[in-house]
Amino acid sequence: MIAFFKNILSEIETILLKPADEFKIIGEALKEKGIITEGQLNAALELQRVQLLTNGKTKQLGMIVTDQGYASEEEVIQAINDYYKISVTSLTDNIKELVGKKRGSFIDRLPTPRIPIWLQIFATTSLVVIITILMLNSIILGRQKEQLYQQTVKIGMVSLNYFEGNSRIPLLQGDMLRLNTLIKDTPTEEALLYAFIVNQDRKIMAHTDLNMIQTEVNQYSNPGEVTKKGDISYFSYLNQDKEQILNLSKPVIFKGKKLGEVNVGISIDFINLLIKKERASIITVTLIILFFGIVIAVLLGFRFSRPISQLVKATQEVGHGNYQFKLETKRNDELGNLAKAFNQMSEDLWKKSLMQESFGKYVGSEVLELILANPENTWLKGHKNEATILFADIRGFTSYTDSRTPEKVVEGLNKYFDMATQAILNNGGYIDKFIGDAVLGVFGVPVYHKNHIERAVRAAVELNSELQNYKGIGHNLITSVGIGIASGVVIAGNIGSEVKMEYTVIGDCVNVASRLNELAGSGDVIITKLIYEKISDIISVKQLTPRKIKGKSKPLDVYKVLDIKKVSDAKKGK
Repeated sequence: MIAFFKNILSEIETILLKPADEFKIIGEALKEKGIITEGQLNAALELQRVQLLTNGKTKQLGMIVTDQGYASEEEVIQAINDYYKISVTSLTDNIKELVGKKRGSFIDRLPTPRIPIWLQIFATTSLVVIITILMLNSIILGRQKEQLYQQTVKIGMVSLNYFEGNSRIPLLQGDMLRLNTLIKDTPTEEALLYAFIVNQDRKIMAHTDLNMIQTEVNQYSNPGEVTKKGDISYFSYLNQDKEQILNLSKPVIFKGKKLGEVNVGISIDFINLLIKKERASIITVTLIILFFGIVIAVLLGFRFSRPISQLVKATQEVGHGNYQFKLETKRNDELGNLAKAFNQMSEDLWKKSLMQESFGKYVGSEVLELILANPENTWLKGHKNEATILFADIRGFTSYTDSRTPEKVVEGLNKYFDMATQAILNNGGYIDKFIGDAVLGVFGVPVYHKNHIERAVRAAVELNSELQNYKGIGHNLITSVGIGIASGVVIAGNIGSEVKMEYTVIGDCVNVASRLNELAGSGDVIITKLIYEKISDIISVKQLTPRKIKGKSKPLDVYKVLDIKKVSDAKKGK
């Protein structure tokens, strides 16, 4: 027994410690492509075995290779894809399954069979019905067969007792006539085939077959096990016609002396015939029950599978962005409740998508992702941060509106706002607000960039360029825009009442940007000395006369931006 358990433990340990299938998959690919050496592969496998024995689980071989610094994840993925001609995007993908579908056996490449719910219910119901009927058939028919057999034995015993009680005196006197009369006149059951009485010498004195009188008792063919109940013995055998007979015998005793023996033979084939008839009836009933069971199973299967199929379709529709897809909710059960809950969920998702789309128009995708990822983060609260403010508005807007229809004014204003928005968002800022014909753009909050000053100036130059290009192709658009830019510490956060709030910035540099905007002429970008000093290496400017602005005790050194060096998109995104 100890040796047996040792063998079992040894086999388990062999299974746990043998190289996994991924050794052949990932390890083979990495070695073939020269990504890792044989020694590094063995070290990774050893670490995998240790993790498995210690923790009961382990990382994938490819992850261990990257963790140990033998290769980068990109190199591992590329090696696997090149070697097996598959498309792995991450080490968390089921690489074994992908390789199996590509290079596995015919069975491995076969798709996993899809079994509908109605078919599963049908098969399960049919199996339960068949097993139940078979068990009942076996139990009931077995008990019935045993009861019939015992009843047959009782009939035989009654006949034996009758013959034994009335054959003593004739058998003692050797009166064969009375004995045969006894046998002949006795009412017998239909299944009683024969009865005979023998003397002490085993000669037949009386028999239902007269030809058997005065003959020796024949040997029985293949007699079964002899059973005794008191002084009665019985066993079964086959006669010449292959009929199964139950033979019962009882000695004839008179004053303690055995005078002979009484035998009766009863056919027990009728029991099998009755059982066959009962079995046929049960099979018929089984088929009827199975038919109705199949019908009910199919109906139930369709009743439950259709709502689930609709739910799958609805999930796919919602996954594709169709939040208006609705499920029927006529059912008054759990599936009906599930449909109602799904419809409510899709409606909530639709509302949320509208909110995201609308909010995204105000803050831009980068800020929106930050807000959605951390909706309760500190960006909601007031906090100080360095930022750069861009303030732009139209020169001569009042005269512009006086000479045009309201429709033309709104059309031109919207185009101007669209250009301003794109320029600000393209450079990593967000639109704080529109104030009449003015645009307030913010760089550096809530998403902080070290080069927020450069981003703001580039946005201003880009906006001016877009406006001039649009004007140059003959469109009647508001293109006389002045821009002021200032940088400094601002307080950013949600400001307002419980009814209406907005995320905005306040601070001295906001006011300065607004005042610089007032100084700017059409197409001018006016900046402070601080901004010039921060990015003087990439911009060319014209220094203007120091200006006195409201709120400042001393005149400010201001500059007009003439040009800014171009940078690659990669550098702009830093």
